[in-house]
Amino acid sequence: MIELSWREVSARRLERQGLATPMKAGTPAGVVAAMCGAHAQVISAAELSVALRLDGATRATVREALWGTRELVKTHGPRGTVHVLPAADLPMWVSALTELPLVGPSFPAHVRMTGEQTEEVVEAIAMAVRGRELTIDELGEAVVAATGPWAGDLVMPAFQTMWPRWRQAMAVAAHRGAFVYGPVRGRKVTYTAPPPGTLTGPAGGAGELLRRYLLAYGPATPEEFAQWLGAPKPWAARLFAAAELEEVRFAGRPAWVVAGDTETPAEPPRGVRLLPYFDAYLVAGRPRELLYPGAAAARALTGGQAGNHAVLLVDGEVAGVWHQRRSGRRVHVTVESLRPLTAARSRELDDQVARLGEILEARPELTLGPVTTGPHA
Repeated sequence: MIELSWREVSARRLERQGLATPMKAGTPAGVVAAMCGAHAQVISAAELSVALRLDGATRATVREALWGTRELVKTHGPRGTVHVLPAADLPMWVSALTELPLVGPSFPAHVRMTGEQTEEVVEAIAMAVRGRELTIDELGEAVVAATGPWAGDLVMPAFQTMWPRWRQAMAVAAHRGAFVYGPVRGRKVTYTAPPPGTLTGPAGGAGELLRRYLLAYGPATPEEFAQWLGAPKPWAARLFAAAELEEVRFAGRPAWVVAGDTETPAEPPRGVRLLPYFDAYLVAGRPRELLYPGAAAARALTGGQAGNHAVLLVDGEVAGVWHQRRSGRRVHVTVESLRPLTAARSRELDDQVARLGEILEARPELTLGPVTTGPHA
């Protein structure tokens, strides 16, 4: 059995993610495909995640791909969270997420919708957004008009208010490809139809998604894949068993890669990077204790969860945290390193801060010292 070390796997992941060297001939969609989606709950973080992997790209490059050419779409992805995905891959994602057993909040009987009501709401959402960009209130009016007053009953507690009953079907509707996010209207989110040609794909999307996940983040276990996707562990284990995979030993334990995909770069992982909140490399990267060695786990993880802090990455491992604050045309970057930086590493950090300024279209200023803000700040 082939044995792979953490250094080998780290170097391989960095290379495939465009973090060892930014992709020179790539596109935003190609970058996002290599990442298996970019977390976009905070869209500015998604813009930064994608642009820093693509040579010469800025946040405007990513915005054009998302709202102009629509080669990217914003929708619900792994774990039910908002992600940016390649439009061309949407059929695969819809197929995979439709196969996924639903694991969501269990609503009381007086709140729950029946299976038939859920189907009605999903169909109503798909019909309402065709050729239109609707706010949540406008979408709600259309859904209630198409289904009945029961859909508008304010029965779901949410953020110190009450949501209408129909909103419990939003995740299902997203997984079915009934809608994607549209451009923001003022400060309001909008919902619209997927780009033409991105209809539901054939069955078997979950197997293809597993293959792409392992190409990006393997070697991995069924439990790790289940955590990344937000799926039941037994379902993930069955998916692994049915796929053409190869068992290897990684970091002293069994793990799996796509059959034959055991190549690793000749050089060890090198380089300094500033990764934003919920960057894909952080969220999918495991084992956590190797990605976040020593003091990094206490400083940059929140209850064991990755991504709540923007991190300083040195040679493929978390070595600190950082924070940015925009002020007019300037962006103030504070970096808290958990280990001394050599002169060479300091120069690389300066280059990264300069690149950050290019992406954000701002003049950067670097301060080395404690980051006093909390998660998500």
